[in-house]
Amino acid sequence: MKNWHIGLLVAAGVFLIDQAAKYYVTGPLGLDVQDASLTVLPVFDLRFVKNVGVSLGLLPASGATMRWLLVLLTAGIAAGVLWWMLREKKRPDVIALGLVLGGALGNILDRTRLGYVVDFADLHFGNWRPFWSSMWPMRRLPSAC
Repeated sequence: MKNWHIGLLVAAGVFLIDQAAKYYVTGPLGLDVQDASLTVLPVFDLRFVKNVGVSLGLLPASGATMRWLLVLLTAGIAAGVLWWMLREKKRPDVIALGLVLGGALGNILDRTRLGYVVDFADLHFGNWRPFWSSMWPMRRLPSAC
């Protein structure tokens, strides 16, 4: 099997897992309300957030024009990642690019369909959350966290 076939399979797998996880969090688990949460581990919760920005909730899309510009930007990046993946010779790099591509495609679908990206992974150490998206500017979470 050629490396790029593996990359496309990885991207498809990540896309499907991404969408299934988002469905499970917002559907059967019922965490489809802003800041609804479920503790999985002492340092990890599932917590629904509508991410209208880019990475870590930066540059929020304040309207339809910004939303579609973010879709186009993400699609352009995904196209660049695909182009790179199709030409890459090293299998570990192809797999890594497939991971990125699958996640980008999931986010494009979210933003197109919903107007935001569904974020739900909340890694935290006490009240410190190193990767909490949509927390910019930082806002206080309920004291039960």
